[in-house]
Amino acid sequence: MSTTYGSAKWQGGIKDGKGAISTKSGALSDYPYGFASRFEGKPGSNPEELIGAAHAACFTMALSLILGEAKLTAEQMETKADVTLDKDGDGFSITAVHLTLSAKIPGADDATFQELAGKAKAGCPVSKLLNTKITLDAKLG
Repeated sequence: MSTTYGSAKWQGGIKDGKGAISTKSGALSDYPYGFASRFEGKPGSNPEELIGAAHAACFTMALSLILGEAKLTAEQMETKADVTLDKDGDGFSITAVHLTLSAKIPGADDATFQELAGKAKAGCPVSKLLNTKITLDAKLG
């Protein structure tokens, strides 16, 4: 279907090194990332927040498709994906992603909304990619 890319550069050691990430679209162009932005809360990006953004975007688009198939259209949807990185032996693992969705969908009842949101969580390509626990809190407002 389609192939796109993200890229990364790195110079130096793990703690004193510096990296830069870029995307094909140019949305990110040599944007800084490193140990301090990943583990110490310093400015810059990190892989987990990028996975979170990708998962939130993918899930929300998948839900839009599924809603359309059910003859529903979202007035607005906002999804946050909290990505948890935990120590795992000598390394680290992403152990969970929690999706939080707030949506305004005219004509949708909560039971239908929950069912469709669950289908989107299970079916979006990023959910299928991630080998971790994925939870969802979906609110219709």
